[in-house]
Amino acid sequence: MSSTPAEHRPRVVLGVGGGIAAYKACEVLRRLTESGHAVRVVPTEAALRFVGAATFEALSGQPVATGVFTDVPEVPHVRIGQTADLVVVAPATADLMAKAAAGMADDLLTGTLLTARCPVLMVPAMHTEMWEHPATQANVATLRSRGVIVAEPAAGRLTGKDTGKGRLPEPSEIVALATLLLERPDALPRDLTGLRVVISAGGTREPLDPVRYLTNRSSGKQGYALARVAAQRGAQVTLVSTVTGGPLSDPAGVEVVPASTAEQLRAAVLTAAEQADVVVMAAAVADFRPAEFVDHKIKKTEGSEPQPLELRRNPDILVELVKGRRPGQLVVGFAAETGDPGGDVLDHARAKLARKGCDLLVVNAVGDGKAFEVEHNQGWLLTADGAEAPIPQGSKARFASTVWDAILRLSSSDRL
Repeated sequence: MSSTPAEHRPRVVLGVGGGIAAYKACEVLRRLTESGHAVRVVPTEAALRFVGAATFEALSGQPVATGVFTDVPEVPHVRIGQTADLVVVAPATADLMAKAAAGMADDLLTGTLLTARCPVLMVPAMHTEMWEHPATQANVATLRSRGVIVAEPAAGRLTGKDTGKGRLPEPSEIVALATLLLERPDALPRDLTGLRVVISAGGTREPLDPVRYLTNRSSGKQGYALARVAAQRGAQVTLVSTVTGGPLSDPAGVEVVPASTAEQLRAAVLTAAEQADVVVMAAAVADFRPAEFVDHKIKKTEGSEPQPLELRRNPDILVELVKGRRPGQLVVGFAAETGDPGGDVLDHARAKLARKGCDLLVVNAVGDGKAFEVEHNQGWLLTADGAEAPIPQGSKARFASTVWDAILRLSSSDRL
């Protein structure tokens, strides 16, 4: 549990609608409190039929009520919203969003939504038919027009045997979006609507034998953050990932294409890029691969040293993308650099930008807890016209939002 003083802890209201996904709100609550936030849970009456008030009170350390006549002298339906730094509603049911769009205030949560002047993040969860119904879509449009961030729902297993779009995103994703809005309240405008985006993520794996492979320290977290932020800002996103099936959940609203080796990543990215407006090569592609794959485990022989490992150069996917891009397409590269006797991080990045010819190069200094395998990031943005701008340290979601801002600035010259 965080030891952050209470007066300095961000105040988050967690609204919980009455849907089966309400159980996931417990994990959202746990993650928020353990990362130092002061969380007040405001459920609907229906939500308490799925998760009891005692659970929310135990996890938050604060009382739970649903009606406006509890603790009347404190006027909670006004005070809770007025004092919040962020309101997150998860799950946001079709009924709850309809009430919010209509400006109704018949319980503590809807009253709180009317009085909140902080960012409001609503995370829908419902059956596909309910999400796609014109009434729900009209309510979503109304809420977004008023500045409410209505997240894209995930696709997957719903209740019973049903599957489709409408699943509540995983708690880790909801918390990432909440954290981003606390860092930067204006981080999720719907300004990428209509853009077709391809992003690669993770480190490639180059097999040596059935057991071993060559890889690098990339976790894929930054690429996933780029995809998550782009989808929530309205883009149509394809994510080519080398880390599917691992600890990272698929970002909501994103098509995920699995790949493993550099050759597989190359084929998937080049195919997806044919119809893309923006291609972001955030994956850490191995520069080399074993010259030969051995179809059995290479054994250790006592008393002798292993045979030297012969390597072959992998294709340069970024250069291929730049050479083959269609008119108006933006190509963004990533550079993970360290300083050495030949120059510092930016010296090597500038040389790389000149070699690759991409429109924008995102630069990270790596090593000693930097960039790889951590939750935060910082770096620089280098553009083909010679402009350079630092990105201060923050969450990888905030880093992603800054990158998309830069891409939009580049696209303002009617290139897209």
